[in-house]
Amino acid sequence: MMSNTLALSPSSPTDLPIGEPTAADDALSSDGSNAMETHISFHPTTEELEEDDFKENCSSRTLVARNQAKKAKRVRFLRNGDRFFKGVVMPVAAERYRSFDSLLSDLTRALEHSVTLPSGVRTIYTMDGRKVQSIDQLDDGKEYLCSGPGETFKRVDYSNNNGTLGKKKPNAVPGGGDRPRSGGTSRSGIPEFVRPRILTLVRNGTRPRKVVRLLINRRNAPSMDHVLSCITEAVKLDTGAARKVFSQSGVQVTQFEEFFGEDDVFFVYGSERYSQEDFELDEEEYKSIQSQRKGAMWNRGGNGRVSAPGGIMPKMPGKTKAAKSQSEAVSGTTDPNIPSAINTKYLVLETIGDGNFAQVRRCVDRSSGREFALKIIEKSRCRGKEHMIESEVDILRKVRHPNIVRLFAEHDEPEQLYLVMELVKGGDLFDAIATATKFNEWDSSIMIRNLASALCYLHSLSIVHRDIKPENLLVEVDGHGVHTLKVGDFGLAQKVTEPLFSVCGTPTYVAPEILAETGYGLKIDVWAAGVILYILLCGFPPFVSTTNDQEELFTRILAARFAFTSPYWDDISDSAKDLVAHMLQPVPELRLSAEDVLDHPWLAEAGGVEMLRVNSGGSLLYGDTQMGVQSAVSR
Repeated sequence: MMSNTLALSPSSPTDLPIGEPTAADDALSSDGSNAMETHISFHPTTEELEEDDFKENCSSRTLVARNQAKKAKRVRFLRNGDRFFKGVVMPVAAERYRSFDSLLSDLTRALEHSVTLPSGVRTIYTMDGRKVQSIDQLDDGKEYLCSGPGETFKRVDYSNNNGTLGKKKPNAVPGGGDRPRSGGTSRSGIPEFVRPRILTLVRNGTRPRKVVRLLINRRNAPSMDHVLSCITEAVKLDTGAARKVFSQSGVQVTQFEEFFGEDDVFFVYGSERYSQEDFELDEEEYKSIQSQRKGAMWNRGGNGRVSAPGGIMPKMPGKTKAAKSQSEAVSGTTDPNIPSAINTKYLVLETIGDGNFAQVRRCVDRSSGREFALKIIEKSRCRGKEHMIESEVDILRKVRHPNIVRLFAEHDEPEQLYLVMELVKGGDLFDAIATATKFNEWDSSIMIRNLASALCYLHSLSIVHRDIKPENLLVEVDGHGVHTLKVGDFGLAQKVTEPLFSVCGTPTYVAPEILAETGYGLKIDVWAAGVILYILLCGFPPFVSTTNDQEELFTRILAARFAFTSPYWDDISDSAKDLVAHMLQPVPELRLSAEDVLDHPWLAEAGGVEMLRVNSGGSLLYGDTQMGVQSAVSR
């Protein structure tokens, strides 16, 4: 992967926005010298200065610019744990970055199209695992690792990055930017034919030979060398590195794109000899390949049912949001850290939630006594992600639906953004699942009806949520114990006008078309809802890795093969299984839409029915605004 090089602007902070590239940025020479001075112009008037003073003034300013250029440290930033990413080289100087946070913000922008950092860069490590706390701790010509929040230092071999400071990029041209590439190469320098692909690898050795499955994608296989490195690590030949790879027809693979063609079974060799007979599979090898292709997560018992290995029930993945932290309520007093405009209208009480970017506190309207949730977004934590906050608030302003958390008011301060939201007291669905393990079909149908109603409404506005998961579904429980869901956290939500390609979401709930990077749309929300329905009915997800290996999890999702595992699904109706299967359809065009889910017979059969009608103008109206569940009606 090619590195992106950002350069230092000599302008003062008032001249240009921090982090924005300029023409002068591209003038920094590869050895960090003062090549940029010819790109800097100053405009004092001759009326104000004598000719000699004018020359002396220009000379001194040029010297300042030269000294600033010399002060800039050229630093390569890599991704923590990614041994293939070549990194980005950035000049770092105190004149450019007034704070360490501003550097983290710039790094977030520089890396967002190259690596996965959903919450941005929050920590920088030295190559031996020490945390960098300030710009002064960065040394010229050194390499450092960028990490997201909560990530520990990952000690891997970064020598594959082959990054060398002081050399120009191969495609660099005067004035900045890259030379035009051929139509087969993306902006990141990775060929466009590279996509997530599962390779079946037969390891050379005594028969029956070992069969290994390997997921390759744009992250771990941007080139032929990277693929061979991944294959070497996966098959572990006795002779060392994988040097020759053959298709099942016995033709040696010599071109990178051949790994992404019709063949998916490959034979791997080191320096040892081979014969044409090696490319014939014996019965055991054939069975092993077929078994792995099925992607079966469980073993089949003698009765034909699918059973969990060892009879052990799979576990739910860990919660992805920070745990709630409770503090003592502030009774009858105002919080001095809260702006007066908020304190005047609301009594701000205890913290009920805490995340990477924001804190949520309970508050009470002083005049009416009504309770709300006050979401406090720290802008300093969102540098580089401001567009996401703006998009979230803009969408919340537009939407009004009984199964979507409502925004009532907003208050913008220089350092924080305050959002007065609807308070939902029942916690989130993740905690409800952890308490109940699973739900009966009646309760599950009500919750899926709530979720599908919200998605149908959002999709009618061409809005995709992109992070549907139990942690983002808040629960209300009425006096009869009925669970009602409300969709929250629109941080990744986006208006869809064309296919999207950003890889985002939460691994357990991500749809295969996101991983395949073929473009996706509204129906990724339906896939996530299908995963949630599966969990509600049996207590664990349809796609899991028994070793908590993300690559293995993605392999299972891309294969889109799952089972209704015995004994957990023995008493679940065929109609419920039918809905799950159609929501987890890997081909988006064949997958149910949110409106189709609402029309599925199981929702009526199980009792989870609420009145939904569409007016002539196309907007969605709900007959039951209190979100109570009416008695079941037959279709």
